[in-house]
Amino acid sequence: MGTRREPTARQLRLAVELRKLRDAAGLSAREAAALLAVNSVQISQIESGVTGVSEQRLRRLAAHYACTDVELIDALAVMASDRTRGWWEEYRGLLPASFLDLSELEHHATFRWDVDFLHVPGLLQTEDYARAIFARRVPELPEEDRELRVRHRMARRVILEGADPTPYVALIHEAALRIRVGGRRASRAQLAHILELSEAEHVCVRVIPFDLDDFADVTAAMVYAGGAVPRLDTVLRDGPHGVLLIDSEAQLGVFRTLFRRVEAMALDPDRSRDLMQRLAKEL
Repeated sequence: MGTRREPTARQLRLAVELRKLRDAAGLSAREAAALLAVNSVQISQIESGVTGVSEQRLRRLAAHYACTDVELIDALAVMASDRTRGWWEEYRGLLPASFLDLSELEHHATFRWDVDFLHVPGLLQTEDYARAIFARRVPELPEEDRELRVRHRMARRVILEGADPTPYVALIHEAALRIRVGGRRASRAQLAHILELSEAEHVCVRVIPFDLDDFADVTAAMVYAGGAVPRLDTVLRDGPHGVLLIDSEAQLGVFRTLFRRVEAMALDPDRSRDLMQRLAKEL
């Protein structure tokens, strides 16, 4: 396989998982290369995502690494053979790579959880709400770049509104619903949009109310995307220099626990809809 100049986040994740398997087997890159009758440079390129790996070679490596997790191996084999060129490819070279990586991650996710405190999660945003968010960015974006981001965000909603929707749970703090992003009319339309989506069987929206006692479990937004197996789950968090992708098993366990704690304190779906309807009437 040829080399890649810019591996996607999904390609890098496959590379990382292969490195984890080799480390667990206690083998060096040179030893792993000898088992495949290749040189260690090729193993290093595979484990850095610079070079792809065939399904056949991946399964041989897994066997040499004594990995007995059949579901994991099958999932990695699917990643290795995946040649999907999704709708997000039209934005390549127009938007930062992180936008495309997020779209690809969402496309393959088996489920999606969002926790947000200051803004409505991106997948639930209306066009006017998203446009208002991007308009407040510092430094200010040129209008063409803002509109590209709005179009991309609207296209991402396919995982909720398309023919094969992804199971989705959003935990949104009441503060995010009260903040008037884009003004009263846009905020009212945004609440109506969330209420409409929340009626779908695959969408669950729950509100974290202001009047909770002793709530301090999560201090920042969290996106949790389910993989084909739990080990391949991914957490996304906004960092000072862009989106952070978290995939270590220990950290994934921490975020699963945090999500469940917040979920346990949120209003149930019916009471959440009641609250959102009341907020919409107040606008």
